[in-house]
Amino acid sequence: MPNLQMFQALAAGVALAPTLIGHAAEGGTLIAPGAELKELFNDAHFTEGPTVAPDGTVYFSDITFTYQTDMQAGHIMRYNPETGETTVFRSPSGMSNGMEFDAQGRLVVAEGADFGGRRITRTDMDTGKSEILAGLYNGKPFNSPNDLTIDEQGRIYFTDPRYAGHEPVEQPIFGVYRIDPDSSVHLVVTDAGKPNGVAVSPDQKTLYVISHDNGAMGILPDEMEPHKGRMALLAYDLSPEGTATFRKVLVDYAPQDGPDGMVVDAEGNLWVAVRDETRPGVRVYTPEGEELAYVKTPDKPTNVAFGHGKTSKILYITAEHCLYSIQTTKEGYRLPQK
Repeated sequence: MPNLQMFQALAAGVALAPTLIGHAAEGGTLIAPGAELKELFNDAHFTEGPTVAPDGTVYFSDITFTYQTDMQAGHIMRYNPETGETTVFRSPSGMSNGMEFDAQGRLVVAEGADFGGRRITRTDMDTGKSEILAGLYNGKPFNSPNDLTIDEQGRIYFTDPRYAGHEPVEQPIFGVYRIDPDSSVHLVVTDAGKPNGVAVSPDQKTLYVISHDNGAMGILPDEMEPHKGRMALLAYDLSPEGTATFRKVLVDYAPQDGPDGMVVDAEGNLWVAVRDETRPGVRVYTPEGEELAYVKTPDKPTNVAFGHGKTSKILYITAEHCLYSIQTTKEGYRLPQK
């Protein structure tokens, strides 16, 4: 639907019917029979970080790279699956990227660089008030917090690469950090390359980390080709104390681009947004890295999230400027609610 029609419909309070992209799934029984990829929203600059609240509302980031958007400061968008309406939840967003709801229903956000917060924040959805959980490590700002996940002890794991922004790169390592309930911050992974997506297995014994090393920390000149590094899905043994030890490379995507974000279902399968331009889409793997299914997307995807409650078998996908959904046969893994 053209943007003018979309905004006229929203202004009139009209729910928009999703656009069917067509059946685009391969393999297994993980995708519901006859399921079609649906386009739910298509007017973002760069969608990222979908997450679903306990009431089923979908939140996702719209990253507004300032050099492209006349200094817009990022937005967190809110999609209502009952009405089909998408509205702005927060702007500026601190250049939000990955987001997740914790066991208490609070929204935890990784804020990146490019005039963003470069921090992890948490918002009480009842009061609207936010708090800063982590903004410095060894007295210096993070490079650009990208994605995060939460374990059943309430510990937050987040990645800190750098893809865009004018700020100095002050942390010497693109690492994975852990924030404990006592607010202490710990560097737990230093050997992932350029970490991006991150997830904890349902049994709490594995930390999955995506390395997406595009070879750049900002926008390169047109005449300069980046020297790409590791593009892989990695598995780390996760101890009860929250330390991570490298176990194996589950999938190596080189020489193509690798994944961005991921999520796990209740059975431990990984649903991974892969930006390989020769086969863009969501690939589903076993915990050992065996591919089970594939959902093709029109654009290179950035991240994924399962619904909540009656939408728990819906997979939401962010890709470039769009939000999509598809019906699955699996429920997403959820933190036990407190």
